Amino acid sequence: MGKRTRYSAEFKAKVAIDAIRGEQTLSELAAKHGVHANLISQWKRQAIEQMASLFGGGGAEAVKEKEGGRSRSCTPRSANSWSSGIF
Repeated sequence: MGKRTRYSAEFKAKVAIDAIRGEQTLSELAAKHGVHANLISQWKRQAIEQMASLFGGGGAEAVKEKEGGRSRSCTPRSANSWSSGIF
C-alpha cells in the first residue's frame, strides 16, 4: 500500500476557488490539478461552509438559523437561467 498524499492548505484553497468559479467541470479540474474529483467536491463544500465565519460569525449554522433552518444552494447560474422557465 502506498502513502496518502497530503495537500497544502494553499493548494486546496486554489483548487476550491477554481471549483467555486464554475468555469470548468470537476472532471476538468481533477485532470488539471491531478486530484480526484471527490476531493475537489469536498474542498469546495468546506470552503463555502467556512467562508461565512470569515465575516464574523458562527459559520454555516448561523446562516441556517437566519434562514429558518433551511439551507440554500450555492451553485452558480448563468445570467439568463432565470428566464428559461418563464416563457
